[in-house]
Amino acid sequence: MWRSWCTMVGRPQDLTWQAVLLVTGLVSLSYGSDANLLDSMLLRSSWKETSEQQMEESSSTALVSVPDLLRCDCYPQCPDGSVNDTCLTRGFCFTMVTEKEGGHAVFSAGCLPLVGSEFQCRDMLNARLRIVMECCTDRDYCNRSLRPTLPPLVTSEYVDSNIQYIALFISLTACSVLAVILVFCYFRYKRQTSQPPYSIDLEQDETFIPPGDSLKDLLEHSRSIGSGSGSGLPLLVQRTIAKQIQMVKQIGKGRYGEVWMGKWREERVAVKVFFTTEEESWFRETEIYQTFLMRHDNILGFIAADIKGTGSWTQLYLITDYHENGSLYDHLKSNTLDIKALLKLAYSSISGLCHLHTEIYGTQGKPAIAHRDLKSKNILVKKNGFCCIADMGLAVKFNSDTNKVDIPPNLRVGTKRYMPPEVLDETLNRSTFQSFIMADMYSFGLILWEMARRCISGGIVEEYQLPYHDLVPTDPSYEDMREVVCVKKLRPLIAHHWSSDECLRQMGKLMSECWAHNPACRLT
Repeated sequence: MWRSWCTMVGRPQDLTWQAVLLVTGLVSLSYGSDANLLDSMLLRSSWKETSEQQMEESSSTALVSVPDLLRCDCYPQCPDGSVNDTCLTRGFCFTMVTEKEGGHAVFSAGCLPLVGSEFQCRDMLNARLRIVMECCTDRDYCNRSLRPTLPPLVTSEYVDSNIQYIALFISLTACSVLAVILVFCYFRYKRQTSQPPYSIDLEQDETFIPPGDSLKDLLEHSRSIGSGSGSGLPLLVQRTIAKQIQMVKQIGKGRYGEVWMGKWREERVAVKVFFTTEEESWFRETEIYQTFLMRHDNILGFIAADIKGTGSWTQLYLITDYHENGSLYDHLKSNTLDIKALLKLAYSSISGLCHLHTEIYGTQGKPAIAHRDLKSKNILVKKNGFCCIADMGLAVKFNSDTNKVDIPPNLRVGTKRYMPPEVLDETLNRSTFQSFIMADMYSFGLILWEMARRCISGGIVEEYQLPYHDLVPTDPSYEDMREVVCVKKLRPLIAHHWSSDECLRQMGKLMSECWAHNPACRLT
């Protein structure tokens, strides 16, 4: 009966039936009938009336397709103008469930517009915000039957599980690596401590050294049995000492390599570690130190030389006496001298140089040797204030029997600041050994100047400076030195107050004769 009434109401000419319908609805409402039914009837009759009026007005034009309005439940909030929790839309009805704090689900429903809502309905699940939405358009109030449900937290649990597995894997790997390192260190420690410090279980290239012997004892023993006669320890003893050296700390570094302070049986030694590119220098220096009758108080004491390493790396060791005062350069920078100390340094230095230059004749004599890189950094200062000459990597030997100069094949050259004029202008006669001796004397004259500047005379002492400090840069080139030494023929300045001190006056005269421009005029 209600459906027939609604159809009749839709006709605009039957106004009487509309009044009847309104009265009937009010009577139903008074008896507690469903209010929603009345709203539905009124809305549908109103919309149909409006639609028919629009179609009559546009009867002369083409028909326009107008979609039906869809009724949807809306809660907990509805748009303005909604009646009885019902909203109207030409789009979609939806029902949505949202997970709030504490994990409980909250449902909501309503209308979505036609434009743009299709994408919202397709994005059914927002895993990050935990929201599920379902949409429908098939009938009025179709969202009453929608019951969206939240899926279980599979993704979150899976991610958490992955993180736990990764953390566990990293922890196990780190623990395993640490365990391997600890086991390796333990067995290495046991291996070292299980053997006595000087084991009798020696390799083929080692020899047994009694525990009580010192380096001095070994050197004296080698001299007494005639094994070296001043040329050093036997080869197997050298290799044994080299393998038993313990490096303590680095004390220097140069173009050839590094210098370390080491220990052998609690005795301090100096270990010169050459770069592999300086093998020729290592070989030459080792050869010079082991020359027959080479040992001298003013020549650095040689102990051992050895090559250590495997197929992947090599270390060239040269082991000598250790002098804690360091080089003459270091000593002069931090200390001043009195006349006595000056004479000790000068006398001991020239004594060592004289021993190098002197040829000793005999069945196994010593050849004459020229240093070729003499400077204050290559002279060491002993505890007793005397000097000893070191660094023989560029030294040349002269054999009077063959009358030949044995020049090392390495490409290394001396220090430019201390080079004599004949080396700078390339006029040195390399076939004559006396030319190399004269070159050493020029360099020694500059070293005397360095010493004399640090001597106190009449309460006056000058600060330490390198030769030609006021004439060339810190790292001079060949051209810089050639211009000053060869072209301008300048020499380091002799202080005026030296003339009032007889010792310094004679020292100034001595150094002037050493650095004369003509090699033949220099002292020997």
